Amino acid sequence: MWVVGLGNPGRRYAGTRHNVGHALVGSLVERWRAEPWARERTFHAYRATVGPAGAVTLIAPQAYMNRSGEALAAFSAVTGERPAPARTLVACDDVYLPAGALRLRSRGSTGGHRGLASVQEFFGTPEYPRLRLGVGQAPGEELVEHVLSGFDEHDEQCVREALERAADAVETWLREGILAAMNRFNRRVREVGP
Repeated sequence: MWVVGLGNPGRRYAGTRHNVGHALVGSLVERWRAEPWARERTFHAYRATVGPAGAVTLIAPQAYMNRSGEALAAFSAVTGERPAPARTLVACDDVYLPAGALRLRSRGSTGGHRGLASVQEFFGTPEYPRLRLGVGQAPGEELVEHVLSGFDEHDEQCVREALERAADAVETWLREGILAAMNRFNRRVREVGP
């Protein structure tokens, strides 16, 4: 099984809305006490494994978001391992969901998300599970500026709590499958003022 968390590489983007996929896989490394992240320059990704014989592989592509699929292709070319779409959960940000909301799907469109579009091109199919983490809409600012910005205090708290739930959702997906995870975690977030 594979969990791929999308984001942009480098310190400049750490903590931005676009990098919640990276934040999720990083939190899973800590939660599961997985082997430490290994920076794999040959395929532009961080990788960690956990469980007997590396039962779960966590990947944080270190190519820019819109080239995430290229990092997975390089990973496959270097290691000889190809993540199977149905056995790979891809986590990314979603600006159309309120900060802190989670949405799991077993398949679907990219919804205009360039990271998902790149991954879908690599897989050659939309038939792969994905976990979208809400980072809030961009009120009155450009979308690019919004996703590359940090969180305000309220949204940061919502997303921090959502990352815990998202880690629980990943564990449910691994144990019980995507439908069980969808039923348990696809709930609306109650809007609370700052």
